[in-house]
Amino acid sequence: MSMHDVLKRPLVTEKGITKKDSEATLSFEVALDANKIQIRQAVEKLFNVKVAAVRTATFDGKLRRRGRFAGYRSDWKKAYVRLEPGQKVPEFTEM
Repeated sequence: MSMHDVLKRPLVTEKGITKKDSEATLSFEVALDANKIQIRQAVEKLFNVKVAAVRTATFDGKLRRRGRFAGYRSDWKKAYVRLEPGQKVPEFTEM
């Protein structure tokens, strides 16, 4: 699995931006079958930073309705990546 397959997209939310500014922690949507080691290697290679810790959470897809039709959203996985002290936090708008 390549690093672009592991990291799907950065999560740019209010909580994610607060964590990025205060705790030097980045948040990403990642592949469901990606493990913490693969996530660490992808972030280090893509952003040229050192990673201190990786935390992951898996979410089940929610039931969504459109009129009489019902379906489920896809399951997804989130990763919080904390950088080592002294590392420059990358801006996602510079990519």
